[in-house]
Amino acid sequence: MYPEELIAPMRAELSTVGFKEFRTAEQVAEHLGPNHKGTTLVVVNSVCGCAAGAARPGVRYALENAAKKPSNLATVFAGNDREAVAKVRELVLPYPPSSPAMALFKDGELVHFIERHHIEGRNAKMIGDHLVEVFEHFCE
Repeated sequence: MYPEELIAPMRAELSTVGFKEFRTAEQVAEHLGPNHKGTTLVVVNSVCGCAAGAARPGVRYALENAAKKPSNLATVFAGNDREAVAKVRELVLPYPPSSPAMALFKDGELVHFIERHHIEGRNAKMIGDHLVEVFEHFCE
């Protein structure tokens, strides 16, 4: 596990723009359970460079520029929120474990997933523009 003081600024990049942090499997299961309504974007946050350079800034860009947005924003931190990350990874099967990653759920079903290999080598605007399109298609 990473020291909390090291990752606190990385957590804040998402929490300050409205992301709720899930730290336990129970929090993930409660939110994304059978009664889930609407859309939830879950970001699997990470300390890696592509999270810092593309994933987090891309998500923020999308939220600033999208006409339609998810009704809920949530995040888990790979390497620290182990139970929560494991539960998210269970919910996105058959996709393999990936961090950073982004999952959009609608009414409890996974409707779009962005793996690390879709983030690496792309800049924040490319990630953000892709998310804007995804939000336009799935969000109200």
